[in-house]
Amino acid sequence: MKLFAPTLLAGLCLNLTASAQAPDELSVLPYWKYYNNQPGALYRHLCEQAFGQLAARKKLIQSLKTQQDWQKRQTLVRQKLQEAIGTFPEKTPLNPVVTGKVERDGITVEKLYFESMPNYYVTAALFMPAGKREKLPAIVFCSGHGAPAFRSGVYQQMVLNYARKGFAVLAFDPIGQGERIQYGKSDGGKRFSDLKPTLEHSYPGAQSFIVGVAPALYFIWDGIRAVDYLLTRPEIDGTRIGVTGRSGGGTQSAYIAAMDPRIRAAAPECYLTTYDKLLRSNGPQDAEQILTGMLAKGLDLGDLVEVRAPRPTLMVTTTRDMFSMDGARELFDEAQKPYKALGAEASLDKVEDDAGHASTPKNREATYAFFQKHLQNPGSSADEKIPPFSADELKVTPTGNVFTSLKSETLLSLTQKRAVSAAPEKAINMPSQSLIKQIIASSGYTPPKLEEVIFSGKFPHEGYDLERYLVKGPGAYYLPVVWFKPQQATNNTIVYIDSKGKAAAARKGGVAEQLVRAGYNVVLPDLSGAGELANAALPGGDSQIDSTSLNLWFAGILTQKSLVAVRMEEIQLLTEFIQKKAGTTPISAVGVGTFVPDVLHATLLNPSIGRLALLNGLATYRSLLEQEQYLPRYVPSVVAGAITTYDLPDLVAALAPRKVWLSGVVNGSGQPMTMSELETMYSKKWKHVSVTGTSDALVEWLMK
Repeated sequence: MKLFAPTLLAGLCLNLTASAQAPDELSVLPYWKYYNNQPGALYRHLCEQAFGQLAARKKLIQSLKTQQDWQKRQTLVRQKLQEAIGTFPEKTPLNPVVTGKVERDGITVEKLYFESMPNYYVTAALFMPAGKREKLPAIVFCSGHGAPAFRSGVYQQMVLNYARKGFAVLAFDPIGQGERIQYGKSDGGKRFSDLKPTLEHSYPGAQSFIVGVAPALYFIWDGIRAVDYLLTRPEIDGTRIGVTGRSGGGTQSAYIAAMDPRIRAAAPECYLTTYDKLLRSNGPQDAEQILTGMLAKGLDLGDLVEVRAPRPTLMVTTTRDMFSMDGARELFDEAQKPYKALGAEASLDKVEDDAGHASTPKNREATYAFFQKHLQNPGSSADEKIPPFSADELKVTPTGNVFTSLKSETLLSLTQKRAVSAAPEKAINMPSQSLIKQIIASSGYTPPKLEEVIFSGKFPHEGYDLERYLVKGPGAYYLPVVWFKPQQATNNTIVYIDSKGKAAAARKGGVAEQLVRAGYNVVLPDLSGAGELANAALPGGDSQIDSTSLNLWFAGILTQKSLVAVRMEEIQLLTEFIQKKAGTTPISAVGVGTFVPDVLHATLLNPSIGRLALLNGLATYRSLLEQEQYLPRYVPSVVAGAITTYDLPDLVAALAPRKVWLSGVVNGSGQPMTMSELETMYSKKWKHVSVTGTSDALVEWLMK
């Protein structure tokens, strides 16, 4: 490995502050009015993957007729769901602690916590009718995405009604809510707004996906252990346990009901729809609601209901919900088939009300009646107005936070422990072809074929021409490309890929002009998510963190078509385009910014690229796990689960003997790596690797 000190090459430094080329020279899409909708093409491309997977599932579902057909399907679904969620941990002692008791209006509340895993504390409250002696039916109540969790008035309205009607209700805090808020600020405030507790799921959830674990595993496991706790209580009838919850609680209750056969009756509220309608409307939700490869495995949200047949299930829906009512109706119609085949058609029901994403009196009363019927606890289903307990009355821990009171594990600390067992160091000794096979399998890469190139104009300059093209991508969209073509050409081409888009390098006097004046062909594309294709993500939602939206990354996890794979395919098409226009010219690649991992992956799979320069990019995937605060902008270029097999330095090693040049390498927090860290990371035995702390020497290296 060669280490270079910072140098400044007179006449060849990267002058990125000079005046720009004329905007009409670099912008390709405006000329082609038909293609002006291209910035949203990446999401549509991922959706097309999903729709194909859903169509294959629908065809299979339509072939199921008999009880035996559906029972075989249920066995398969259980297996696939477990694969998508991950392996549950071993059951360990719950070590429950009751920290206090309050009583009012005939309702007793025990405040408590238990350990769903060692040192991983779940705060909860057990609501019971005061004075009852017979065994009680019980309901696990899953809170939706509100910071107070079950302490909020709307959730207490349901919980207290259940208790008044003779049910025991165990309401627990999901991780990131209630007394399990994980992220604070130095001034004592919260890292994320109370209006967006879902970011407490997506931020550490992304790290969990990096090690190959769906964060839903932890939410489901808390619910399963909540059932375990109920079974320790002498007041509870373990044969009459139900689960319900709205919104995020609807997600959790649907998952828990599908995965725990002890749940007799389930009533998920304001969640169930079809992925076809969800992707066409609000798109992928927060990390908790994403199961790894769910669509690729032939599953849809309907399977969460269908796998339960013949156990009673009520779908609680609203017509103006963020989760499409049309999709909910389609799901219900499909789910009726297995219930009918198993002789339990009456055990599946649906209630809907004309409202938004909310709990309504009509829906609450239908839910009470459902549990009264199926948990054998008859009585009035009227929705009573019951004053809620205050948040202080329901506080479980002294500080109101398990992390300050009990020094609890967090999602990040659990992820870091899982990462310890993942040893990508073994990839260094993995044959490059084996590593390539692993990359293809984990990323979802499919070799593309160049189909269409559209010439879009030439602009003559002194000593070179600037040509514009549209190159058809791997889906129904086109990549804008500008080609700096020297009038006195050498037999070398450089493809320069910047996550900020082609305009950065195309500036007057910038790197592209320096190289083209030295006789090099310079090809500057905009990949998906950059430049003219920059507006790729869905705005807002439950996964937008620090101006970075992770919803497309989550869509890639659902379909097992990673964003890295899409860009690898785009780079492959670009090299085929170059070879078609310039022959077998030697090609060097430059990757800049957050696209560094994408270009690195693509180069390893593409022998046409002889040399590779990487600037201002992520050093390792693992560095995203090493600190609590990381930069989300690096996440879309991560192959989820990759570090169980390899990390980015392993790909650099596998490129030997092809030359690799690195500059401005950073960790997951965006901090520059020191030279000593780089020496450790890139073995001194790797003679094909050169590392420098500055980009000043890039042009000199490319021209060698």
